[in-house]
Amino acid sequence: MIFGSYDIIVVGAGHAGAEAATASANLGMNTLLITQNLDTICQMSCNPAMGGVAKGQIVREIDALGGNSGIVTDNTMIQFRMLNLSKGPAMWSPRAQCDKMQFSLFWRGLLENTPNLSLWQDEVVAVTMDGNTVTGVCTKMGLECRAKAVVLTNGTFLNGRIHIGETSFSAGRIAEQPAIGLSNQLAEMGFEVKKLKTGTPVRVDGRTIDFSVLTEQKGDEKVGKFSFSDTPRLAEQKSCFLAYTNEQTHDILRTGFAQSPMFTGRIKGVGPRYCPSIEDKIERFSGKDHHQLFIEPEGRFTNSYYVNGFSSSLPLSVQIDALHSIKGFEKARIFKPGYAIEYDYFPPTQLSYTLETKQVENLYFAGQINGTTGYEEAASQGLVAGINAALKLKGKPSFVMNRTQSYIGVLIDDLVTKGVDEPYRMFTSRAEYRILLRQDNADVRLTPLSYDFGLASDERMGRVEQKLRCSSQIMDCISETSVLPSEANPVLESLDTPPVDQKVRLKNLLLRPQIHIEDLLPVSAELQSCIADIPEEIRDESVEYSEVLIKYQNYIDKEQDVANKILKYEDVPLKDDFDYFALQSLSYEAREKLTKMKPRTIGQASRISGVSPADISVLIIYLSKGEK
Repeated sequence: MIFGSYDIIVVGAGHAGAEAATASANLGMNTLLITQNLDTICQMSCNPAMGGVAKGQIVREIDALGGNSGIVTDNTMIQFRMLNLSKGPAMWSPRAQCDKMQFSLFWRGLLENTPNLSLWQDEVVAVTMDGNTVTGVCTKMGLECRAKAVVLTNGTFLNGRIHIGETSFSAGRIAEQPAIGLSNQLAEMGFEVKKLKTGTPVRVDGRTIDFSVLTEQKGDEKVGKFSFSDTPRLAEQKSCFLAYTNEQTHDILRTGFAQSPMFTGRIKGVGPRYCPSIEDKIERFSGKDHHQLFIEPEGRFTNSYYVNGFSSSLPLSVQIDALHSIKGFEKARIFKPGYAIEYDYFPPTQLSYTLETKQVENLYFAGQINGTTGYEEAASQGLVAGINAALKLKGKPSFVMNRTQSYIGVLIDDLVTKGVDEPYRMFTSRAEYRILLRQDNADVRLTPLSYDFGLASDERMGRVEQKLRCSSQIMDCISETSVLPSEANPVLESLDTPPVDQKVRLKNLLLRPQIHIEDLLPVSAELQSCIADIPEEIRDESVEYSEVLIKYQNYIDKEQDVANKILKYEDVPLKDDFDYFALQSLSYEAREKLTKMKPRTIGQASRISGVSPADISVLIIYLSKGEK
């Protein structure tokens, strides 16, 4: 039965699929979103949080481009923290605990009310083809849905298999059926298919936890947001808590190693290096007598808590006994077991930068099927795939961001050029230009790009322009206003920074690391008036953006110069027989990696792990001198 004809079909309604579907529909494409279960849209299968180090920057970039993850997060968060505030602004990363049930419900309401978007509950078992071009999908119900483009965002469901000790069974998530057939068909078409593994911990009944012996971790007093739009600010926060394993915990866990699917070889897929299971941690770090656990509430109206750091595929009895050995959890009861899940993914070197497959025209992959891990990484890929599928059908230029423009650009470049051999997670260290890619300027960087191809609205673009105007006013005021020692010194002394003995400009005071713009308000009526004139809804972000620019302008300019040079030399060729060991100015690691990888261009060389921006500068200088 022909079920209908659409411009774009998106398969899977996780974080990638939801962003892909709304982007496509908002760009005017008649879009169908097919998912196995409409009641689990954007389910937080793992920890109930959005953002974190580098991930928070990605959520703000999704929002700046006109995506929805930031909006949904702001409307469903139960705690907000800005991480790494003791470091420079390149490292500041917003993170929110969310009510996982409300998060899913809010996404569903948003999807159901998006013009041009239809939803259908079913399982896709195959794609249909005309030569080398995708023409739609076939479903388990026997329906054929036709489309000009298809975006696959199947997450962990492709041939998914759950492991709990010696028990294993087919599933996409616990109690949910896997997707069978689709990855087998794609393999027959010539796609490379491999296995990865991820896992999740037990969920604990909060009524049985002794929180009095745990360390409370409250949210920030000054609550921030993810979206640059006019979303609500969180009024009442819930606390997280810290707990610790101990030597007894580790001894109990070791009793299950003989039944561990990881250690017995029943799990073939590679797990995430930076989020390992607890049994993997105590094996790899056998010298540590404890590990930190983050106890995270899963919602405002539930007693369920997520034990972050305690992921396990060990037998259930071992998981429970080990949990009971942790201080505060002696009488804990669990709602769900921890488990590992093994699933198919497609090495992303089979994709172009638009996330369209090289082998099949108009077929796009996004999310965990590309070998990534994390809601944020998945959502950003879905957004890019949905945008590019729509732009291609409209006959417009594709949308590709480079590494100097966004963390999303870094992510996709890493996937497409380097591939993955373990679940890929974003870190600030993966970005060479992270002082340019801050969370405070994501809208300034990306909203104009999105506005040009029609996803970011007039309202969003107007808000960016207003922020830039207000920030310029603040910076002008701070640069031009001076204060007397009698006005400044009381504040300086209260902040334990040296007093001044002559009239001084506010800008010079703000350059001191101890001082922030809000500290200068009592000493300057002009600054008070300037900031009071800024509309309240953009006041905080305008002040933050202005302060970062004033304090770090020299660093920003230097990094922008390096980025411009790299872009200038992006396509400069490098010979296969280039003798890197003859360049003693290169680091030894760079000489080894460059000799092994034999990059074709300076751009490719710059993206090899272990080759630093300083190494690239050496190559550029060498080539600019005309050396052969």
